[in-house]
Amino acid sequence: MNLPPLTQSFVLHFGEMGSRWGINRTVGQIYALLYVSEAPLCADQIVEALGISRSNVSMSLRELQAWNLVLLRHLPDDRRDFFTTPDDVWQILRTLAEERKKREIDPTLSVLREILMQEPDSPEERFGQERMAEMHALIERLTTWYDDVKQLDTGRLALLLGLGAGITRLLDAKDRIVGLGRRKPGSGEGRR
Repeated sequence: MNLPPLTQSFVLHFGEMGSRWGINRTVGQIYALLYVSEAPLCADQIVEALGISRSNVSMSLRELQAWNLVLLRHLPDDRRDFFTTPDDVWQILRTLAEERKKREIDPTLSVLREILMQEPDSPEERFGQERMAEMHALIERLTTWYDDVKQLDTGRLALLLGLGAGITRLLDAKDRIVGLGRRKPGSGEGRR
């Protein structure tokens, strides 16, 4: 690789992580390189920086485009295609979440719906179908939550993520407030 040491470390790490995320090493490396590059890069610059074949770069860029993770740019007086990533890391997160949902969650929900519509032939199938119904309900609940959260502006999303376990204090406070509203007048509950 023909990269500064810090950039090389980041690019190599993303390549290693790529295989754990379900993408190949080269796709991960190219994405990392584009992410940390100040200016958009063309395929020839990527080949030179990473020392990989032109065909591998082309295939990897097509995959990144299919995931909506890179942006195509054209520079004046240059006929080549240049690539970059969105500047907003939150937009990258939203894109990744949406693409993973489309590719992984939505097909699973479709299969579960089809299976749940069938009449079981045996007690074993009925049991399996009941378990699948629980899984379907959980995934539906998560996708509904995701649909709500993805509508949040970046500031509110960052605040929500920053709450972490602090959200339990908020929920505990809500439970106490709701509990106060359920007490019978004059019951003496909660008095000190």
